[in-house]
Amino acid sequence: MINPSMIQAAARNNAEWCASMSRSHGVKGEFGGEAWTVPARPPLYYPDAVTLVPGAHANALVDRIDIGSAGASVKDSFADLDLSGAGFDVLFEAQWIHRPAGAPVIKSDLAWRVVDDQDALRAWADAWDGGDGNADLFRSELLDDPDTSVLMGYSPDGQVAAGAVASRSESVVGVSNVFAVEGNADRAWPMVLEAVHQLFPTLPVVGYEHGADLDAAARHGFETLGPLRVWLHG
Repeated sequence: MINPSMIQAAARNNAEWCASMSRSHGVKGEFGGEAWTVPARPPLYYPDAVTLVPGAHANALVDRIDIGSAGASVKDSFADLDLSGAGFDVLFEAQWIHRPAGAPVIKSDLAWRVVDDQDALRAWADAWDGGDGNADLFRSELLDDPDTSVLMGYSPDGQVAAGAVASRSESVVGVSNVFAVEGNADRAWPMVLEAVHQLFPTLPVVGYEHGADLDAAARHGFETLGPLRVWLHG
């Protein structure tokens, strides 16, 4: 069921996480009434803009980002924009997801910790990356952000087995970058939800997923809120 107010909370939370990630790479964004935007290209996988309210003005949004070269992207949080006239194509569609605060969690077989040093962050990033060469995306500046918690699940021998990022905002906590070294997201979610429940027991959990990852989130108590769309400039 579409829930506009919770989608707005999830979109704002996601924009704040994108802002944190961009700041860690030296790119400063700006929150406006309709969207968060960055004037220069953000880190890999992160958007140039995130809409914060339904009915954002497409032309004004595009004017605030760099479309001088290919690769600009817009997270259309309410799936209500048409950016095709500005040279964008739909990259993918997904669903915002929500889990109430205090919902039961399944005990994980993994121990967990909040990453708090550079060596642990590198081990986490290497596991998240899986050898694709993008582990440097996660920089030590994130460790200084009080609203960002990098969650590591580890096996009895101390090896990284799963992980995620939890980003706290005023009314929700967002979860992103969920991964498991072996298996799929079903391996990671019990650890992630256990950690989030202990760290932020009074906050609903939000995020977005699509495909098999959306199915996994549903198996762990998430409900869909409504669609979002990511546009990519050609």
